[in-house]
Amino acid sequence: MSPRVRHILNLSGGKDSTALAVFLRDRIPDLEYVFCDTEKELPETYEYLDLVEAYLGRPIVRLKHDGRDFDHHLRLRHGYLPSRQNRWCTELLKLRPFERYVGDDIVFSYVGIRADEDRTGYISHKSNITTVYPFKEEGITKRDVIRILEESGLGLPKYYSWRSRSGCYFCFFQQKIEWVGLLENHPDLFEKARQYELNREHGDYWSAARGRHTWDERESLTELARPERVLQIKLEHQRRIRAAQQRQPNASLLEVFGDELEPDTFDERPCLICEL
Repeated sequence: MSPRVRHILNLSGGKDSTALAVFLRDRIPDLEYVFCDTEKELPETYEYLDLVEAYLGRPIVRLKHDGRDFDHHLRLRHGYLPSRQNRWCTELLKLRPFERYVGDDIVFSYVGIRADEDRTGYISHKSNITTVYPFKEEGITKRDVIRILEESGLGLPKYYSWRSRSGCYFCFFQQKIEWVGLLENHPDLFEKARQYELNREHGDYWSAARGRHTWDERESLTELARPERVLQIKLEHQRRIRAAQQRQPNASLLEVFGDELEPDTFDERPCLICEL
């Protein structure tokens, strides 16, 4: 018996994959929609996915881990948090559930990388999975994505008022201004993220260089949450936004927010399966 052919779109709860779902809804009737749930997502993400599911008129399959959650894997690693150099959270909680769902079927996996992005991206190395980039093929840019979502009536997830992308609430790819946003919008989740940094053996927060990994290698969340530091981060962010708007005078705040990365994030991009 030959393997069946499937078309799958992996939603992240972000603008690009959602816009792609809207774009493809009537073009690929048998398209499957999935969401790899780490159980560490923002409340706004789950709320938005419910709206998207209602719009699509088809279920979004929630894929979860195999019983071994983030905290389980963290214990196995003796509290060593995932990082840009070691993205074990993506591998274990996003890619593996997706590949289990795919199995040995022939799958076309649709990814929302836009025409104005100079990258391809890793979703899976399985030989039975072929990645397709409709937005690149159709020349669709960030401005088009925003238009597609507005015209659909879905709009953007609420977290875009303070965050530039989807992902776990403690994602290590967050800019400092986004950590500030988490602190101000979800202080309970910020505190949970801060607790993950706690070196319970020594009772303090150590940097990776001193043997203990924090979400940001340069400072702990305890340091970042100091009022004077929060003010400094906000002022620096405002300066970068003003500079970006001068370079792109017709661009909206949303159009420049996610692209104006902090200096230490230029060479790294979040994992596609989490971000798009």
